[in-house]
Amino acid sequence: MDNTLSKAERTRQFIIETTASIFNTKGYEGTSMSDITEATGLTKGSIYGNFENKEEVALAVFDYNYGKISTDIRQRIEKAKTFHDKLMVYAAVYHSFTRGVFPVGGCPILNTAIEADDTNPALKERAAKAVLRWKDSIAGLIQGGIDSGEFRSDADQNQVALSIIALIEGGIMIAKITDSPANFDEVLKTVEMIINQIKT
Repeated sequence: MDNTLSKAERTRQFIIETTASIFNTKGYEGTSMSDITEATGLTKGSIYGNFENKEEVALAVFDYNYGKISTDIRQRIEKAKTFHDKLMVYAAVYHSFTRGVFPVGGCPILNTAIEADDTNPALKERAAKAVLRWKDSIAGLIQGGIDSGEFRSDADQNQVALSIIALIEGGIMIAKITDSPANFDEVLKTVEMIINQIKT
């Protein structure tokens, strides 16, 4: 934990980090204040002294879990040499989720979107913004590939980006409910096929 933070900021970060896997596994509705106090060892008063309510904790936890994924993806993309390899990073990172790699509970975007679509507008908005940022990132890489001559000029950036996202999120869902990472591997082959199809 960052020691340059104030005591209040460190406590807030401790709560977020300690409950991240709980919210991502049990969901917003399934996570109780008792779960939070038991995991952190803090009182309800201490929790409410740092967060207005459980929803505020859940929003901060979503940002934390999503931030872990985003950081990993960004670092891998920066190391990749070609735009093709940069796009393939998404398949590689999400492939790791079915092998027990972070975050515990699976993809926070998928988990939050499924649970909050009709019940929690604030969490739904967080998940929607994450998906749109993801789409824009993929579209930007495709445009970069087009500009460099690596990808076909007629490649539809938004269509390809949304298709990749839908396949990855759908593949994670199928792998989770069937307890079969192999099913996700099959879906990722389609992601790779789509990326290879736009190469010149």
